[in-house]
Amino acid sequence: MKFILFSLFFFLNIGFVYGQFSDSLTHRVRLSTSGTFNKTSEGMTYLLNNSGNFSVKKKRFVMNTNAAWLYGGTLETMTNNDVNASVDFNVYNKKVPDFYYWGLVNFTSSFSLKINEQVQSGLGLAYRIVNKENLMFSVSDGILYERSNIIQPDSAEFGYQTVRNSLRLQLNWKHKDFITLTGSGFWQPSLTYRNDHIVTTNLNVGFKVWRWVTLNTALNYNLISRTEKENFILTYGIVFERFF
Repeated sequence: MKFILFSLFFFLNIGFVYGQFSDSLTHRVRLSTSGTFNKTSEGMTYLLNNSGNFSVKKKRFVMNTNAAWLYGGTLETMTNNDVNASVDFNVYNKKVPDFYYWGLVNFTSSFSLKINEQVQSGLGLAYRIVNKENLMFSVSDGILYERSNIIQPDSAEFGYQTVRNSLRLQLNWKHKDFITLTGSGFWQPSLTYRNDHIVTTNLNVGFKVWRWVTLNTALNYNLISRTEKENFILTYGIVFERFF
């Protein structure tokens, strides 16, 4: 329960990456590597988190492609082997620029959450409540179709399908191009199965140390009600980001 409350707190207070596109800079490449290591007299634990992003922005259209791999455990056992890949886009309204349409296709496989594979796709609407140079806050909602199967200890599951409502809040903030606060929060209940819901949140705090290099701390929380699994992950590392 404390993890759920903690997750909902971030869900109400955080958002996505705060970009720095301009009329002349319309592409972005972002590579991140981070992790944690803990060695004691009883053994060693480790967690590695690597991700990549490529984005394209036009006047009324933004597209992002993302890939991430999380791997961790001890010298004897594996605790995390999680893969995520997605393509998403925003289409902006010329007359009302703070309203926009979004679309998403996402693939997830997670050892820690006991998801063998999960594919989601959907569309929705979003509105930027605050849209300033150093601060952006928005809310969005939409419908997702999901096909997935989970890892069960005594049986196999294939072809699970459902339709979800996807509510998302975003808050992006930066201070003088030196400190950035970015993240995301999702609440995705199934519209067909009462006890099926997903909570996903992440928070990133970055400190720019050079033109293309940022020191980054990432906090992630995930809850999957179908598998009754959740994870809470804190990593720190380096982000390489280039606009062109």
